[in-house]
Amino acid sequence: MSHKLRQLVLCIAIPLAVGGLSGWVTRGAMEGFQALNQPPLSPPGWLFPVVWTVLFVLMGIASYLVVRSQGPEKLVKRALVFYGIQLGFNFLWSILFFNLGLYLVSFFWLVLLWCLILLTTLQFSALDRRTFWLMLPYLAWVAFAGYLNLGIFWLNR
Repeated sequence: MSHKLRQLVLCIAIPLAVGGLSGWVTRGAMEGFQALNQPPLSPPGWLFPVVWTVLFVLMGIASYLVVRSQGPEKLVKRALVFYGIQLGFNFLWSILFFNLGLYLVSFFWLVLLWCLILLTTLQFSALDRRTFWLMLPYLAWVAFAGYLNLGIFWLNR
């Protein structure tokens, strides 16, 4: 396997591992989630892991493009730090929402996550413009997740 291919696989594996760990940690809370009152436009449960897998692959490819960019090392490192922080926020949101049932807290956490994703996207796209299009679906999905999160809070108070 070439060095570039190994880098690509690793860059994709990192967010997939975060997502997989998140799913494993929250697996016991899914029954309770299904019993909650859901807001309009709530997708079926099977769709969430499909969408998240696609999003994690896209952000992994974006991180690969940043790693492979010819940008200044300082900017690459800063972009990857933002990336790592938003991945951590993403992971912790699942625990706040699913395991702890802190729906309002998790909504505000999700707003912070969205801001971190935006900052990451801006950092990434300054190094490689293609990353903007790879990260845009993630921004859109997390905005939609914010609507769902707030709706669940409101409907289950």
